[in-house]
Amino acid sequence: MRWIVRVGVALAGIVLVAVGLIAMVPSERIAQAVSAQFEAMTGRKMALTGEVKPRLWPSLGVTTGPVSIANADWAESDQPLLRAESLSIDVNLGALMGGEVKILGLSADQPQINLERDKDGQANWVFAASTAGADGGVPAAATGFTLDRGEVTGGSIRFNDRQAGRVIALDDVDAALSIPDFSGPFTLTATALSGGQSVALDLKGGVFSAFAMGRVVPLTASLTAGGSTIGFDGRGGYAPVAAEGALSANLSDLPALGALMGSDLARPNPGLGRDKLQITGTLVMDGTGAAFLRGAGIVADQNEVKGDLDLLPGEARYKLKGELAAGPITIGTGPEGEMGGGQAGGMEAEGWPVGEIDVSALAALDAEVAIAAPAVDLGVLKLGQTRALVTVERARAVIDIREMQAYEGQITGDFVVNGRGGLSVGGRLNFAGLKMQPLLMDLAGWDRLVSTGDFDLEFLGVGNSVDAIMKSLKGKGSLELGQGELRGLDIAGMLKTLDLNYVGEGQKTIFDGLAGTYTITGGVLSNSDLKLVAPYVTASGVGEIGLGERTLDYRLRPTALAAEDGTGGVMVPLLITGTWADPKFRLDLESIAREKMETEAKAAAARLEEEAKAELEQRLKEELGVEVAPDESLGDATQRGVQDALEDQARKALEEILNGN
Repeated sequence: MRWIVRVGVALAGIVLVAVGLIAMVPSERIAQAVSAQFEAMTGRKMALTGEVKPRLWPSLGVTTGPVSIANADWAESDQPLLRAESLSIDVNLGALMGGEVKILGLSADQPQINLERDKDGQANWVFAASTAGADGGVPAAATGFTLDRGEVTGGSIRFNDRQAGRVIALDDVDAALSIPDFSGPFTLTATALSGGQSVALDLKGGVFSAFAMGRVVPLTASLTAGGSTIGFDGRGGYAPVAAEGALSANLSDLPALGALMGSDLARPNPGLGRDKLQITGTLVMDGTGAAFLRGAGIVADQNEVKGDLDLLPGEARYKLKGELAAGPITIGTGPEGEMGGGQAGGMEAEGWPVGEIDVSALAALDAEVAIAAPAVDLGVLKLGQTRALVTVERARAVIDIREMQAYEGQITGDFVVNGRGGLSVGGRLNFAGLKMQPLLMDLAGWDRLVSTGDFDLEFLGVGNSVDAIMKSLKGKGSLELGQGELRGLDIAGMLKTLDLNYVGEGQKTIFDGLAGTYTITGGVLSNSDLKLVAPYVTASGVGEIGLGERTLDYRLRPTALAAEDGTGGVMVPLLITGTWADPKFRLDLESIAREKMETEAKAAAARLEEEAKAELEQRLKEELGVEVAPDESLGDATQRGVQDALEDQARKALEEILNGN
């Protein structure tokens, strides 16, 4: 604002020079004089490339041709600070004769304004010329003037903020500024296009002379960008930016607001503000770049959150800190069945969603926000009392679960969403005492497992869609269930009758416990140590579950009617194959026959081995006179027999030698 005021004052002042030179010098000399005076007052060169036409009627003024104001020496852009097709300035002659600058009109046709701030915060709209009167400067506070109406038509603004790493672009800018009294109120209205979306500003302030110096004055403002509106009522100043007052924001069109700020903001998911996002509270900006929102009220669709928020400047990006308390939270996942993919959700879905997940908002700022809610409905999961700390650093979000009640149990651990160079998700979660039937019903639409379970999960998935993440999953974990029942399958009845009719509605297997561990690689869960214990059946299991492809390839080895020591009984492997949506059950009778043949072959081999052993024992006894002890091998017995025979022969030879002497 200060540079605009100084330009206006400078242009108004040089009208005196132009009028004084009307009769003495041609237009070219007038342009040179005007440019020299402007440079002396602002420290920037002004180029007037067209004819300067002074006017005496109907009001005293000057109309120029194309005009430009030089950029700062350090600016990286090769464009001037301002370029316009023409300028027109009208002043009140009577007021001017009395020593007062009263500007009746100031208009710029198709101005192009190029603003720039470097990484150190240096701004090209801050003029370097001295404001001391001794060296030609015009102190802003010492020169009073009024402006009935200043206009900009068909303009454009480019703001390259290298400190924040963003570019703001406005086109088709039409603006009007009115300062009826230099020490009184002022108004500014403007409309423009930002990324094709309409933008409008309506600002009213008091004591323009103080505001022009950067001081805090009463201020009300309304900014509209697309379908978003931000309102402020309080006090504010711009050098440095400081404010205190009531904030009311309707952010239902975040993409339009993001385009205005030079950021890429996506429309939130349902429950996070897709249809309704409102923020109210008391805004305080202390001039250091920090902003504080006290008594904040946030409404995101049907959810309401209250608390305090601090937005603090950082080296690379702003950081949001706060503590929030919410009512019951409901966060949707899009159209019905979307989390399961296909036309239906859960187990009946054809696949996982392949739409790209946009987490670009994680790069907008860092965060450290604690939130508490009595209930959280995630669409596929329903949680009770929840307390969590959400930390975001360089597009990587970590949700540290302090407390989370779910399905009559507890969930602890952390969940990570990493948006650095793509998307990955991971975590380490512990589930204790969860009711499996409602959990699996919400997750997969499957209600046939009735039990209470404890399980651990450590996982990592990479990809820009749910489908890609599920197909890339890797990790490990364990599962342990207490007493319960598996509905839709009577394992004991099926084994006793070898009849698959024991699969389906009305069938069930009651068990005392189930446990196992698993690993995940490439979206495939592998298990080799599943153990199930039931009153009439025990079972072990090994196989794979395709988490990414939603397939089954599992072999359950149940044994029914076993003896008390676990031996005997009827064992028929059960093969579970196919897809989640259409699983296939088959008794592996071929494996029973194969195992029976293998058992018989082993028994025959054992019989042959026993017969050969008996024959060898008989020959040892007859030929060497050696009897095999019960705990002695044939080899040891043979070696012992040979050793005894050699010793006997040696003894006989020695006796013959001695008798011969």
